Amino acid sequence: MVSWVWDQHTCLPLDPDADVAPLTRYRPGYLSVNVGYTPQSKADSLALLASFRAQVAADPRMELATDPAGVERAVSAGRIAVAFDLEDSGPLGGSLDSVREFVELGVRTLLPSYNHTNAAGCGCLDAVDTGLTAWGRDLVRAMNAAGMVPDGSHCSARTGLDMCAVSTKPVVYSHSCLKSVWDHPRNITDDQARACAETGGVVGITGVGIFLGPNTPTVEAMIRHLEAAVELVGIDHVGVSTDFSFDAADFLREVEANPELFDASYTRWGTIRWMPPEEFLTLGPALLVRGWSPADVTAVLSGNFLRVARESW
Repeated sequence: MVSWVWDQHTCLPLDPDADVAPLTRYRPGYLSVNVGYTPQSKADSLALLASFRAQVAADPRMELATDPAGVERAVSAGRIAVAFDLEDSGPLGGSLDSVREFVELGVRTLLPSYNHTNAAGCGCLDAVDTGLTAWGRDLVRAMNAAGMVPDGSHCSARTGLDMCAVSTKPVVYSHSCLKSVWDHPRNITDDQARACAETGGVVGITGVGIFLGPNTPTVEAMIRHLEAAVELVGIDHVGVSTDFSFDAADFLREVEANPELFDASYTRWGTIRWMPPEEFLTLGPALLVRGWSPADVTAVLSGNFLRVARESW
């Protein structure tokens, strides 16, 4: 039997009117849904949370994730447990007090910077990498105290390494593939992956085509990164995410509307392709066919991120 899946990052349209029902394309499991990145203000992200939370609470196929034990109960009952994440510290509005406010609304992971420098630190597309700022270090400490998991995805290499040095709890890369497998600026170095593992954290290999290879969102491409990551940091520190866009056209409009947030590496191989939930859910059986043990499949599909939640939330 294949384990349920903990998907550490998936994306609905960043619109309060967006319908959350498409999340049910996943089978019972855990989903972390993005509620904002650089263009969103605090008010924008709060409006998204209000809408998404109300819709999840009203849908009998889903429930809001409040604690790790609740996630397991929801999955056992055949439901999808939903929490939220922020892909930039901008929606905090410059206030560390906002961290606890967002945690109370179900935001469980936050990455300090999205691709480029901000008040917290540098991004993966910056030409000069100075790492976390003093405020960014305070932000990591505030996340540790509030039960929010620091996330290095989209951050620069030094920012990610600084996060691991500052954090007293696990740091994750929620949706990041390995640069040693595919040299994309959004992918992480072996040093970043090792530092993450040393915190007790998890590298979440993602299903976006341009991060897996030359726009190849296939199970086979994902397995290449998974197996390289397991060899590099061990089975206990590898997980999965889709980073799936439930409205691809919406994201592509974002890329066009905010060219300063992206670079040619997002468009070089044509229109970005994502691994759909239906294909993602074939990953477990594919790993078993390749000779993975059931225990290792369970660890990567859900157990490792669940452990981080138990240690951090």
